Order: sequence, then C-alpha cells, then structure tokens
Amino acid sequence: MTIKVGDKVPSGKFSYMGDSGPTDISSDELFNGKKVVLFAVPGAFTPTCSETHLPGFVASVDEIKAKGVDTVACLSVNDVFVMGAWAKTQQAEQLMMLADGSADYVTALGLTLDLTARGLGMRADRFAMIVDDGVVTHLAREEPGKMDVSSAESILKAL
Repeated sequence: MTIKVGDKVPSGKFSYMGDSGPTDISSDELFNGKKVVLFAVPGAFTPTCSETHLPGFVASVDEIKAKGVDTVACLSVNDVFVMGAWAKTQQAEQLMMLADGSADYVTALGLTLDLTARGLGMRADRFAMIVDDGVVTHLAREEPGKMDVSSAESILKAL
C-alpha cells in the first residue's frame, strides 16, 4: 500500500555520514516534532539526480528552511558511504543525505521503483513529501521519466 497525505510515516531507520562516520537515525528521531522535506532519488551519481534533482534542493535549502522546515533530507537506495561521497561532490552537506541501503524504508512507504531489468535492483521512486510531526501533508510522486512535481521549486510552492 502506498503512503498518502494524512498518513503517519512508517517506523524505520536510515544511515547518514556523520562527523565521526556512519550514523543511524530512526524515523521517529527524524520526523517527530519536526517539519521535514524528504525527497527521494533513484540513485546517487545518476544523471537526472545529480544534474537536476539534488542541485535544486542544494540551491533552495535556505529558502525552504525559511518557510519553517527543520530538515531537508535526500533519500536514496544506496549505502551510507556513497551518500556521503555524493554529498561532498554536490556540496550538499547542508542537507541530510539518508541511505536506505536495502530499500526497506521506501518499500514501507510503497514508493519503490523496480530497476532489476537494468541491473539496479529495487530503488526509490522519485518523489518528494512534506512531513509535519510524522504526518504526510504533501506527497508528489513523479511519473516515469519525469522530474517536475518533486523538484525544489514545486516543494517551495507547496510550503
């Protein structure tokens, strides 16, 4: 079942590259009592993700936070080391770069993209959501091959 506006986000955990190395964070720690913009990409270092999706959020993070958002987080089905390296190459250290290495969280959300036929396995579908104190208040899932409704510009309009 796919998560929808009004639903509470599922419990789960993520990893991110902290100051002293890989660090775990639970969904409760990430979302409870906070307003979070979470956007997901099919893969770090992939063309659309690296050239358009992530850079839009890097450029707009201050403007997004000025609208009352506590955390802007990028989620991908990659390992924590890949996400840490991608953050550095994209100057995205001001974002929380979350690794969902086994696609557990995106599966719980019902927002997976099966790229097994292309040798990439299960991935996160391209989406963006606004989560307020653990409840989804906005969800924008892209149509295959598109990069419009989950952009930073679209999220700014939704805020």
